[in-house]
Amino acid sequence: MTRIPGTATVHRPDTKVSRAEVARAEALGAQVSQAPAFGAGQTAGGAAGERVPGTRCLAMFPGQGSQRPGMAADLVRRYPDTAGQIFAMADDVLGLPLTKLCVSGSAEELRRTDVTQPAIAATSLAVLEVLRAGGFEASGVAGHSLGEYAALAAAGVLDAQSVLRLVRRRGELMAEVGSRTPGAMAAVIGLPAERVEALCRDVTGTGVVEIANYNDPGQTVVSGLTEAVAHIETLAARAGAERIVRLDVGAPFHCSLMRDIEAEFGVELDRHVFAEPQLPVLSAVTSSYVRRAEEVRLLLRRQLVEPVRWVDTVRRAVADGHNLLVEVGPGRVLTGFAKRIVPDVRALGTARPQAIDALLATAGQGASRPAVPA
Repeated sequence: MTRIPGTATVHRPDTKVSRAEVARAEALGAQVSQAPAFGAGQTAGGAAGERVPGTRCLAMFPGQGSQRPGMAADLVRRYPDTAGQIFAMADDVLGLPLTKLCVSGSAEELRRTDVTQPAIAATSLAVLEVLRAGGFEASGVAGHSLGEYAALAAAGVLDAQSVLRLVRRRGELMAEVGSRTPGAMAAVIGLPAERVEALCRDVTGTGVVEIANYNDPGQTVVSGLTEAVAHIETLAARAGAERIVRLDVGAPFHCSLMRDIEAEFGVELDRHVFAEPQLPVLSAVTSSYVRRAEEVRLLLRRQLVEPVRWVDTVRRAVADGHNLLVEVGPGRVLTGFAKRIVPDVRALGTARPQAIDALLATAGQGASRPAVPA
């Protein structure tokens, strides 16, 4: 069994954007410039929308596991009036040196759940602000776990300050569970999700172990008590898994062990104002559209104890006509997942300013606001 650093997502190490990647981004941008502006042509309705000509973009927001040292260094330096202002606001709202942590913090500092979550959220919000200032508009949004909070900001459901306060408290409460519960998470790679589900059902006498993430067709994450997760690792290896990766996390996310904090986090959610979505929001809890503000509150509570259904969420987005998926935030984890879920989909990351600039250079301007599913 392989044990490598990571969190709720497993991915290849992030590297600098190559010239080839920038060229691909520029080529993609050229295609976009020949189509209707981002956001144009969105159809209403909760069922799969009618396909329309042109480019319809889903903005995807990453979760825990996308952090890396220096992830905001180039961002803050290149875009001080947009990204820099978001980080300054985050520092002030949380009383944390988030700018310093995201620019020069160590991997160990960024590993702490109560730091990781606001750090990733702030970075995603900063990238979003840069994209919006350049004329980018999405036709819909979705977020992977923690990423749902930044997605809700993009859709006008939450303001940035509420996002930061909520994810800070979420991280603190999750860390508390980890401190008192011997929990673990592991990614099973190379087995169908149905087989991993069966393994979880077969485990008896070792405690809670449940599916936490359906990341892509070949990667399913389990979460639960340490002994039970270890049992699943052994069974998965015997069943022919290509790899089993014990995740470097501080708590067992997205399983029933988080139920202890559900009510307390619900109190925190009630302190914040939730507006009606101004963009279509795909929930990764249900893989369906969120239509009302109160529904969002309930889903954010459910998210603590239920799996991230990312495979179904991406498939739903593509079925509804989104033909460009843009990962808004640090890393390229979701970009990789998307290409493995729907191999012919166009997916693009924004982890580096070069990729952002290439996208904005040819992105449509003045996009119309899409209809929200009724």
